[in-house]
Amino acid sequence: MSDEPVPFEEVVRFHGHRCPGLALGYRAARLAMDELQATRSGDEDLLAIVENDACGVDAIQYVTGCTIGKGNLIFRDFGKQVYTFINRSSGDAVRISQRTEFAERRRAQGSQDLRAKVMAGTATPEEEAAFRRQSDQTVEEILAMPGEEIYTIVHVRVEVPEKARIFRSHPCAICGEMVSESRSRVKDGKVVCIPCAGEYSRGWC
Repeated sequence: MSDEPVPFEEVVRFHGHRCPGLALGYRAARLAMDELQATRSGDEDLLAIVENDACGVDAIQYVTGCTIGKGNLIFRDFGKQVYTFINRSSGDAVRISQRTEFAERRRAQGSQDLRAKVMAGTATPEEEAAFRRQSDQTVEEILAMPGEEIYTIVHVRVEVPEKARIFRSHPCAICGEMVSESRSRVKDGKVVCIPCAGEYSRGWC
């Protein structure tokens, strides 16, 4: 694996477009790799725990090599711009969280009304162009800023999750599709997949 940093434009091609969220994920990934003295993960030597499913996670996958498929990217649906990276070789871990003052400054500088129009498809061509210019300017600012102004970076002690395990699969007794043992359910004494099992809740979760 090369120790050369992945250029941001490569990440843009992977993601599909330039945006501030992608730039934020790129900076988080680069900061983490510098802090942990890690290179791009070819297997599971580097682990990322992400607490949102926004654009920045694509940058983290591309830059660090931590992916859902390899089992070294863990998604926790907390809706927070927070990322924890673990170097299995050294046992070192770093938690990177977006600074409140940075987020509030971005909110104050941006035009929420303009963004809402663009996302809804109701913006005029002039408004769309203005939004793209504003977005590109924000991306460049994020890429140029000191990382410490964007994120709080703290080395932490964490329980390292076990490596991904491979489970046997069995056909669902209802739909016939293969389902992993780790995600199968039992319904009327038969092994079924989660969708075929149906939900049962009494409001406790």
